[in-house]
Amino acid sequence: MGRILAIDFGKVRTGIAITDELQIIASGLTTVETKLLISFLKDYVSRENVELFIIGKPKQMNNKDSESEALILPFIKKLQKEIPQIPLKRVDERFTSKMAFQTMLDGGLKKKQRQDKGLIDEISATIILQSYLYSQ
Repeated sequence: MGRILAIDFGKVRTGIAITDELQIIASGLTTVETKLLISFLKDYVSRENVELFIIGKPKQMNNKDSESEALILPFIKKLQKEIPQIPLKRVDERFTSKMAFQTMLDGGLKKKQRQDKGLIDEISATIILQSYLYSQ
């Protein structure tokens, strides 16, 4: 089995999470500047066995796509062009940032650490990936 890689896409930076090879545990991997994301992913999949991309799908409370979906769709097209051998699935990412922040509070992180937006993005990607794993 290959790993599953989750992406919490953002305009400036993107959180990334990955499973173990048995696809049991979701762990935060890193945060990448969005402009470097495709090259990071190409490099990563050349070194690791990744079998699926999970990409967060931002929704509003009324279940309509959020404004950031307009930024994600061109990225998805480019990703499918650059790494066509790996399929992708979308997962609802509502409340993941709030859940990530709460996770940081529950984990006892100090205020300065909780202000690290990159860490929030990485935890959000982990939550997206974990929710996918639970749904399987």
